[in-house]
Amino acid sequence: QVQLVESGGGLVQAGGSLRLSCAASGHTFSRYATGWFRQVPGKEREFVAAIRRTATYFADSVKGRFTISRDNAKNTVDLLMNSMKPEDTAVYYCAADSNYSINLYYAYEYDYWGQGTQVTVSS
Repeated sequence: QVQLVESGGGLVQAGGSLRLSCAASGHTFSRYATGWFRQVPGKEREFVAAIRRTATYFADSVKGRFTISRDNAKNTVDLLMNSMKPEDTAVYYCAADSNYSINLYYAYEYDYWGQGTQVTVSS
């Protein structure tokens, strides 16, 4: 079992930066791919970024602005968001995939989820 807790959400002005952190319990977490998704009311959960070992994946909408990294010693995965835009406003979720799925872009591939953290970007 893996439990995920997100932190670091908040309010930021457009153009600013925010770092989200996903802290995990469980000694197997470092072997799992970890993703970040976001969701706004009335819309489906949207892929943002993922990391598997050293390979990283990003949605086109955040490529070049967001980075994802993991610290296996601390059991954390961070999402650094730069040059933020109002359209980045959403609840951000951390997720872990224990099944070594091929495609990390889909929410249904992940079997562990955090509770989410609100990110609001003001214009």
